[in-house]
Amino acid sequence: MTTSMANAGPPTRHGSASPNDPEALQQRNVERRAVEALIWGMPAVNFQLMLDAFKTIGGGPNEIVYWSKPVNWKDQTLTPNPDTIYFTPFYDTRSRPVVLEIPAAGDGSITGSVDDGWQIALEDVGPAGVDKGKGGKYLILPPGYKDKVPDGYIPMPSSTYQGFALLRSNLKSGSDADVADAVAYGKRIKFYPLPRGNEPQAETHFVDAYDKPYDATIPYDSRFFAALDRFVQVEPWLTRDKAMIDTLASIGIVKGNASAASAGNKAAFDHAAPEGKALIELWTESVFIPPFNEGTHWALPASPKVVQGMTNNFSDPNSYPVDGRAISYSLAYFSAKHLGAGQYYLMTIKDKDGHRMGDGKTYGLHVPANPPVKLYWSATAYDGDTHALIRDTRWSSRGSNTPGLQKNEDGSVDLYFGAVAPAGKESNWIPTNAHGRFEVLFRLYGPEKSFFDKTWKLPDVEVLK
Repeated sequence: MTTSMANAGPPTRHGSASPNDPEALQQRNVERRAVEALIWGMPAVNFQLMLDAFKTIGGGPNEIVYWSKPVNWKDQTLTPNPDTIYFTPFYDTRSRPVVLEIPAAGDGSITGSVDDGWQIALEDVGPAGVDKGKGGKYLILPPGYKDKVPDGYIPMPSSTYQGFALLRSNLKSGSDADVADAVAYGKRIKFYPLPRGNEPQAETHFVDAYDKPYDATIPYDSRFFAALDRFVQVEPWLTRDKAMIDTLASIGIVKGNASAASAGNKAAFDHAAPEGKALIELWTESVFIPPFNEGTHWALPASPKVVQGMTNNFSDPNSYPVDGRAISYSLAYFSAKHLGAGQYYLMTIKDKDGHRMGDGKTYGLHVPANPPVKLYWSATAYDGDTHALIRDTRWSSRGSNTPGLQKNEDGSVDLYFGAVAPAGKESNWIPTNAHGRFEVLFRLYGPEKSFFDKTWKLPDVEVLK
């Protein structure tokens, strides 16, 4: 069902439609339900936009997009990591299961997970995953798959036909040689449809996205609903989401009827989406309370209910935190099956004094000595509005594997955020815009006990000038 807003009457006081004006009442209904659809559909649209971006650079189903160097700002996904080498296989099991082969750890290692189209973690892979660093063949199964899984495969049942794996080929350092080694190791990943009978194994197809526009930022207008419609046309209805069938139909998103959300609803969508964004931004403050360490502003940008639900496919019959899920997937993408085993994230949107960061100020972050990581740590600045890397910057992060990073005598590190590098501190500087807000994500790869028992504590970002 669609409705045109062109001839809608004006709303009455307090924004409510008059019961005597059916067209205005229907207009408000479309907008209200569009806001609910935006909040509910955030992780699916987040995934769909990444898949769409892959297609724009020549990628396709059951192929791998990778970055032959650490990503720069042209990778406009949500809070990507500029201190690793990314390999992202996009699977499509509509015709048959798909195989993902992870190489054994040795001269390299993979940290990563496989997610379905809702970004529910199917399993972790690599040393922190099921194969424990020995390597393995993971078999991604379509919804409702009943056939016997061949010997030698690790089964991964998926609730959706499509999904992706986020795989990081870990860097020893950011040197050219270590980057080349990480790329070569990552290219030992294999990804292909399960052969039938004596059919030969298909070759793995890699598509290099480095320095190419790759925009998967969330569009808060009618394009969001067009992406949601594309997702709905492919994927099955999950039992937990069947209550959304009529809600989506009322705004023109009907499975089996692609593009039913016609131009007649475009104005309603363009009006509703910013309202949805404003609600999510209002709620975002809540995921930073309580902080990870008392007295700071750092927190994992996901509520405990969301973390649990994304790792166990929302198995708790009394919990479905859709609002909290929208917050997390408006900020970032991907979930791990066992968060903390391979990586952990702390994010802050405020400085030590409780103010949003940005508007041309210069900030400092003191990273204490002996960071509790087996692999590396890094700090990255993101655009406070889009949650992507800040555009037109020379680099976006600094970390323990950054060549030339200056350390203090005790092994601690001082980092700087601002539009201009402090004199003599360029190697430890993370550029930001002269205008607008930014936020910081601190990553720990291979986090150790002293991080979780909080004997090592990351202090807040402070204003310097």
